[in-house]
Amino acid sequence: MPHRFAAALAAAGLVTAIAATPASAHPGPHHDKTLGELAAASHRYLGSATDNPEFSDAAYLKILGSEFNSTTAGNALKWYATEPQQGVFDFTQGDQVLDFARKHHMSFRAHTLVWHNQLPDWLNNGTFTADQLRAILKNHILTEARHYRGKVYSWDVVNEAFNEDGTYRDTIFYRTLGPGYIADALRWAREADPHAKLYLNDYNLEAIGPKSDAYYTLVKQLKAQGVPIDGVGFQGHLALQYGYPDTLQQNLQRFADLGLDVAITELDIRMYVPADEAKLATQADWYARVTKACLAVRRCVGITIWDYTDKYSWIPAVFQGEGAALPYDENLQPKPAYDAIRDALRDAGRPGRH
Repeated sequence: MPHRFAAALAAAGLVTAIAATPASAHPGPHHDKTLGELAAASHRYLGSATDNPEFSDAAYLKILGSEFNSTTAGNALKWYATEPQQGVFDFTQGDQVLDFARKHHMSFRAHTLVWHNQLPDWLNNGTFTADQLRAILKNHILTEARHYRGKVYSWDVVNEAFNEDGTYRDTIFYRTLGPGYIADALRWAREADPHAKLYLNDYNLEAIGPKSDAYYTLVKQLKAQGVPIDGVGFQGHLALQYGYPDTLQQNLQRFADLGLDVAITELDIRMYVPADEAKLATQADWYARVTKACLAVRRCVGITIWDYTDKYSWIPAVFQGEGAALPYDENLQPKPAYDAIRDALRDAGRPGRH
């Protein structure tokens, strides 16, 4: 019986991401299998986000296209990029990332249809009635999701809808439309693309607590109401100074037990820089633990690293004094975290282990 990830790709008419990686793959020094191939052996994906400015970096692209079997467009599908003027759509950047993914036999996670950040000025600064904003939201979702219909594995439909204490985030959508905008967004996304997996996605969900409890309650309500939802994305923006989320596997499992797929969608593990041997060892251990937690939950379909190299990390620009968050360094060389992920995937793929 095919695994849900492979079956979903086949249903959408996509090239399966668990096919063999091309012979030109660059799996890293002294290794004969890529991270993507090792993940595929456990019927999962191991992906990396990317962004359009990076497409001028040939060395970066060589690793991206060979080492991973899934990708996510970091910014190209956000509202500011896809509908910069009201009713005027531009999918040039998203299409570029999708074309790269298809050329390299990678699945494509589409991110994101509804988010309170990176909105165009016309939307941020506009004054809309509830009926007007609902029509704008519906048109945006239908137009974008229809453009990519049958071409993507999944959509992060609504991104970051809750505060840390489990209350709804005060966004233009929540203020004007109320909490029902989430169910509407999921319904419209399903209408636009019946085969794409539909996710809610957020950060600081990894541990069991008020925020993840709020999502757990919401998902149960949505399912009881017949609202289409297929998965929950746990972003995984971790930091060494805050400690490892020890309840991650338990938390993934309780959402899976609701009949959902789960995924680690934006993984990076930052530290105060400069990095040293001890910090890199701890980071490597955490990457292995996250990988093993996903592998231990049958409905955890995969892991996406939020771009694989420190060269293009978003962390230093947002968290002062922090960085070194990814499995490859700024020179595109693997760090201890890379080998830790490999080892966790390899061990899971051995006979009798999965």
